[in-house]
Amino acid sequence: MATIRIDPARHVAPVDPRIYSGFTEHMGRCIYGGIYDPGNAHGLSDARGYRTDVLQALKDLNVPVIRYPGGNFVSSYRWQDGVGPKDQRPRRPELAWLTEESNQFGTDEFIEWCRLLGAEPYICLNMGTGTLDDALGWLEYCNSSANTHYANMRRANGHNEPYGVKYWALGNEMWGPWQGAWYCCVCARSLTSRARHAVGQMTAEDYAKKAFQWAKALRLLDPTIKLVSCGETGFAGWDRVTLKTLAPVVDFHSIHLYTVSKGAHDVNVMGPAAAEKGIEITKALIELSQIEGDLDKDIAVCFDEWNVWDPVRAPGEKGAEEHYDLSDALAVAAWLNVFVRKADVVKIACIAQSVNVISPIITSPSGLFKQTTYYALQLFATLMQGTALAVHVDGDAYTGPTEPAFVARLSARAPPAACPTRWVDASAVLAPGGTQVRLALLNRHAARAAGVTVHFGPGAAVGARVTVHELWSAELGDRNGFGAEKIATRVRTEAWSGVYEAKAHSFQVVFFSKLVHSVPRILLGSIPPTPLITVNFILLSWIVTRLSPCYSRRLTNIVVMAAYAFSSSVLLTPTGVKFGVFSHWQQ
Repeated sequence: MATIRIDPARHVAPVDPRIYSGFTEHMGRCIYGGIYDPGNAHGLSDARGYRTDVLQALKDLNVPVIRYPGGNFVSSYRWQDGVGPKDQRPRRPELAWLTEESNQFGTDEFIEWCRLLGAEPYICLNMGTGTLDDALGWLEYCNSSANTHYANMRRANGHNEPYGVKYWALGNEMWGPWQGAWYCCVCARSLTSRARHAVGQMTAEDYAKKAFQWAKALRLLDPTIKLVSCGETGFAGWDRVTLKTLAPVVDFHSIHLYTVSKGAHDVNVMGPAAAEKGIEITKALIELSQIEGDLDKDIAVCFDEWNVWDPVRAPGEKGAEEHYDLSDALAVAAWLNVFVRKADVVKIACIAQSVNVISPIITSPSGLFKQTTYYALQLFATLMQGTALAVHVDGDAYTGPTEPAFVARLSARAPPAACPTRWVDASAVLAPGGTQVRLALLNRHAARAAGVTVHFGPGAAVGARVTVHELWSAELGDRNGFGAEKIATRVRTEAWSGVYEAKAHSFQVVFFSKLVHSVPRILLGSIPPTPLITVNFILLSWIVTRLSPCYSRRLTNIVVMAAYAFSSSVLLTPTGVKFGVFSHWQQ
């Protein structure tokens, strides 16, 4: 059993649609054979080479922002190689994944593809082998309308108008020796036998000094851009040092984390608790930098690489094509619950990656299939919009080992109300319009169903029926594949009794509609929404001015309170006067 308490009057923050963003890197089959497949033998690509089935699958996820071109790849990438006539683009050795890069897909193709998708492009700059001149040239190529070298190069390549790329990252994972050996972002241990090679790796102090100068120069060229500092996990010393220096010149601080299962379902679904702690620490570090620097500006978290990744099952140097099962889909749901709960600080999050590479979509020359994780992401991206609400969960907790190990230690020390490893996990939003609460409910237990009692705030009542969007299968190891989609979203309606029976290893988004106040509004202290105009203060002013000279203060107060109780339900609207309580929760 578990109990969830939701107060629709306690708003965390609007859920930023950008937390459902994506990421495309020149890695494995993400670009070539993924989003870009010219001359596809089955007619799945358009005249420009873009896979139309992939575009549609991503459109169905409402992807708002796409990060590019890396990732580790960017630390040795020359953007100039990827523009201009394709038959003149050089083929280069690629140092991150030790392959070759054809450069047939570059900046112009990426931005054109983003426009087809309806997503904002987000470019990560090369702070490994790249120079500040390279970065300024890339920004000029994309955004300048001047009569200058790189702006004219863009025009010569057939793109007269500036692209207006808003988001620019100051390097990728400059703290790690990634390029010749892939390391686990959680435990920092090598996951390949190759020797370590660092392309631009530097200390936090050196990175902060360099990035500060880059940021100043980039803003001189285009003051409208949004800059993202390169963070680590949020709970690392690197984040503290870099934020202290870069807070005055950046708009976002990025953090990265991948959770691993080690073949154990419980470890898999509890891992995202590490991300939640990383976000909380990053928020505190941002606030500390604002206090120390006397800054009156907002800095948000950009969690621009996250996912479930078992690097033993899907090694990066072999393309990282992990085939996800139901357990992985539930872990992704746990990740997304974290982002909704932390809507006050997380404003961008990019699942890594969008196609083929640890991705919700797997392609072949003749088609694609949607992985189990696709449906978890789709439920959030399409349904969990609006305003995040405060949610309190009581219930049994997992007490076994975790990855990273500190999650188990935090869980053991936490009071029950703050335990990060409860079997039942949840987030909630007040949907646009204010008449519906949507509860993202996850039962992480592999074998035990959960009866979940849901309580709403004071005086709140819901309709007699709920709509359920459920992701579930009988076996945790069930996977999707080409022509064999075992796991997909199923929708049903059912009567609401106050208790929801969540199946073992299941995820669902539950719609509670027709929300009404069941007690007088004077007890709730709610305020009528504009453009409705209350007559509260008109009546109060009239009563007070006429009663105060004649009656005692106590009697005056009693009458004023009674008048407020009445007048708070009287509204002057364009169609007349309305009496009674409101039928929805106020913003």
